[in-house]
Amino acid sequence: MNFYIIIPAHNEDDSIGRTLESLTKQTLLPKQLVVVNDHSSDDTQKIVESFIQKHAWISIVNVQSSDKHLPGSKIINAFYKGLETLDDNYDIMCKFDADLIFPENYLKTIAKHFNANPKLGMAAGFCDIEKDGKWILEDLTNKDHIRGALKAYRKQCFLDIGKLKPAMGWDTIDELLANFNHWELLTDESLRVKHLKPTGASYNKASKYMQGEAMYKMRYGFSITAISALKLAMKKKNLSLFNDYMSGYFKAKNENIELLVSPEQGKFIRKLRWNGMLKKFGL
Repeated sequence: MNFYIIIPAHNEDDSIGRTLESLTKQTLLPKQLVVVNDHSSDDTQKIVESFIQKHAWISIVNVQSSDKHLPGSKIINAFYKGLETLDDNYDIMCKFDADLIFPENYLKTIAKHFNANPKLGMAAGFCDIEKDGKWILEDLTNKDHIRGALKAYRKQCFLDIGKLKPAMGWDTIDELLANFNHWELLTDESLRVKHLKPTGASYNKASKYMQGEAMYKMRYGFSITAISALKLAMKKKNLSLFNDYMSGYFKAKNENIELLVSPEQGKFIRKLRWNGMLKKFGL
């Protein structure tokens, strides 16, 4: 299978080399890999260019957006700048972060999953973070959720979901729209990827309100948003985040911010979310 990989990067000179090194050692090499150097002021470009000299399938695109770390639009806008440089001769499209170390069998194992199930639209492994000298699961979400750091899409699924939404919550919207379009998702616990920087460690403070805004844009409605916000705040062991998320939701609602899914898709998403929550309570 032909893997195309796009890696948005903003001041990642302390990690991008290790990420690229792990991808050059894959037992199944990608056909194309483009790093989108987004407004970096460090040695990110220099490090990437050193890999380009050795590997013809690696390239770089330099763009100027913002000098802040923000989830959502900044990352996905950078992704699209990379996508513009690629042809459509791919089987699997990947959006990876610039602070990951992949096991050597990662792409080959993901390819096996896609080959084994033609209905599989998205697949990934799990992120581990280092704590007290040990690599442990970065336990931020349900284990059936594919982290935004390491997304892999079958080509038709990628097209069916309208590619990626340039907004906070894009890595949840893509899964919901994949389900809406009858695609299956898979996470493989045997594939453990080292995540060198904890999620959100360098995000701008304003980004905490964007989570609630994303829930509004996905047409969750008040009840599902409140439950999801509380669950996420508890998961992050910071209950004050609940107020931030809800503030973001109501701000978006009051400002009548543009929604990211259609009424039909929203109805499907709410039903899917309610069914998932009821299932956990054995109902």
